[in-house]
Amino acid sequence: MKFFHLSDLHIGLKLMNRDLREDQEHVLRQIVDYAGKEQPEAVVIAGDIYDKPIPSADAVELFDGFISGLARALPKGRIMMISGNHDSAPRVNVFRSVLRRQGIHMIGVPPQREEEYVEKVTLEDAHGKVNFYLLPFVKPSMVRGIVGGEEPLSYDESLRRLLARESVDQKERNVLVSHQFYLPTGTAAEDVERMESEIRTVGNIDEVKADVLAPFDYAALGHIHKPMKVGRETYRYPGTPLASSVSEAGQSKGILLVEMGEKGKVDTKVLSLTPLREIRVIRGTLEMVLQEACNDYVTVVLTDLADLDVIDMQDRLRAAFPYLLEIRRETLRRADYSRKGKVLEKLDPFELICSFLRDMDQEEKALVQDVLQRVQEVD
Repeated sequence: MKFFHLSDLHIGLKLMNRDLREDQEHVLRQIVDYAGKEQPEAVVIAGDIYDKPIPSADAVELFDGFISGLARALPKGRIMMISGNHDSAPRVNVFRSVLRRQGIHMIGVPPQREEEYVEKVTLEDAHGKVNFYLLPFVKPSMVRGIVGGEEPLSYDESLRRLLARESVDQKERNVLVSHQFYLPTGTAAEDVERMESEIRTVGNIDEVKADVLAPFDYAALGHIHKPMKVGRETYRYPGTPLASSVSEAGQSKGILLVEMGEKGKVDTKVLSLTPLREIRVIRGTLEMVLQEACNDYVTVVLTDLADLDVIDMQDRLRAAFPYLLEIRRETLRRADYSRKGKVLEKLDPFELICSFLRDMDQEEKALVQDVLQRVQEVD
């Protein structure tokens, strides 16, 4: 059985106020073309369909065109998707039962009542059943009513209790579709390279240890914007299909083609996507930079030691780079307030509090994390 695994479309995203509709349409069209060529039995989108909870009319129109294109390319295929942390779960959940009858499974809300379970879609091939468990983005507060506990649970414990309610038949092939921050056991959250465009929680409280994925043959994950494996070849983040920030400059983008044979046999292949315009960081003196004129999205980092005519510099750079994002001056010095070599402006709120309140014990730190988590969930 073949299926596509993609995630983090972020339809409606703006890159430093640059409208990316044309760019997104370009890569989504490539995905539809791949679907027509490869004819997978299913397409799986692991969350963050939109960039904002209330998407613009343009974003909705673009998404509608994408899904319509997939449906035409795969008249017998299934399209499965879940909400991510950028999406409005109730909006994604609209018409859930109606769309299911059309082979489109849009799951926005996780189980919240005792009688509810993770949505399961079962497909069959010559080797038997493949069960897709579609689990949208989960905050502990969403599932508190069914996972128990008067005290607030961590993301990790909430996911464990939620998945423990499922009767996963491990003699069959099982796929989990999930949008969370999974970490291999023994890995620290700060060791995972994150992109500027990702929303991160204070103190990395949203981390979930990847051993919870053990019952599944493949984990189709979303949330991390850089392609990444989580402890096993078959626990994968495909990354964004289109670069979403300057920190993703130079990254190769694509979607995953997953082929499941008999139980225990899973192969993956990256189907590369070519952007309409690259994101580039060009560094050098003004005259050196101007020699690299192009139509890509460009951040210019100027290394000139002498002062430059600001108006003339900006005019010349905008003429050379029609899609200029920003101009930086490398020689301008800023105060380097740091804690153990880490610039304070790069710390998350929990780390920032700890940098000022240096003598907190573990109980006090836990209290700070709990307060920050509650504030974030209210947001």
